[in-house]
Amino acid sequence: MLFLKQLFTWWNGQTLNTRFYTWRKGSYVGADQFGNKYYRAKSAVPRSISERRWVVYNGYSEASTIPPGWHGWMHHRTDVPPTEEDYTPREWQKPFVPNQTGTPNAYRPKGSILSGARPAPSAPDYSAWRPE
Repeated sequence: MLFLKQLFTWWNGQTLNTRFYTWRKGSYVGADQFGNKYYRAKSAVPRSISERRWVVYNGYSEASTIPPGWHGWMHHRTDVPPTEEDYTPREWQKPFVPNQTGTPNAYRPKGSILSGARPAPSAPDYSAWRPE
């Protein structure tokens, strides 16, 4: 089953091509608390960027599961990955919360049919121009 998932889907971890490229050229850097694994390889075009960085997700590919420290390293904002430095998230950085769309915890604005409240009566927000 894992082979079929890797052959036909890109959203379940890694594809066969990514597995082959990781095996052939990838250098393991570390993992985060969600089980995502991070790799790097020398760039084929060194004048553009020095190295290529990628993540192999643990399960479903959800980019918002990348913690802030790894996000900075993935986007070349820092050269040192969080495994090689003592990274602590700032107090204003929120932990990962999965997308709540389609669940009972989804955001429902006031006046929404699904919120259970009655919609506010509509009031005109402009007055029409009348020639004098």
